[in-house]
Amino acid sequence: MTRTPRRMIEETIRVDHAGEYGAKRIYQGQLAVLRGTKWETLIQHMQDQEQVHLDTFSRLIATRRVRPTALLPIWHVAGFALGAATAMLGHRAAMACTVAVEEAIDEHYQAQEAALGEDEAPLRADIAQFRAEELEHRETGLAHEAELTPGYRLLSAAIKAGCKVAIKVSEKI
Repeated sequence: MTRTPRRMIEETIRVDHAGEYGAKRIYQGQLAVLRGTKWETLIQHMQDQEQVHLDTFSRLIATRRVRPTALLPIWHVAGFALGAATAMLGHRAAMACTVAVEEAIDEHYQAQEAALGEDEAPLRADIAQFRAEELEHRETGLAHEAELTPGYRLLSAAIKAGCKVAIKVSEKI
């Protein structure tokens, strides 16, 4: 039976809590701009799923006695700003944001799944389920013309880079 070191578990829960919090804020920013449009229901559905993910990691923060990231106030503002800014560029840019974030999260969750030991099967199962839902969000973004956003590759690369930095710092701080 493979055991997962405590520090890795703490970092996993801390960063995933921060990431799901940031994702929720991104969708809140998008909804602030796109509420009342035909995109509202779609974005609300994705936000609702992110809330379930966040609730799970919030419970794990408490039950496993893991310190949350000290950067939550930054992710509060940055997530909302990213969501609102991309939505102000139009629904395609909002979907491009979703695709970029979800691709970064897929890579992140995939690495976590592979690293978790047998002793963490329930956490690995949660991450696997959440990863599948994040991939569903990615597919939704692609189906709603994310790639037709002017400057898509540049916007996507910038958002992915930001996500990767946020992941690294949220694990530790």
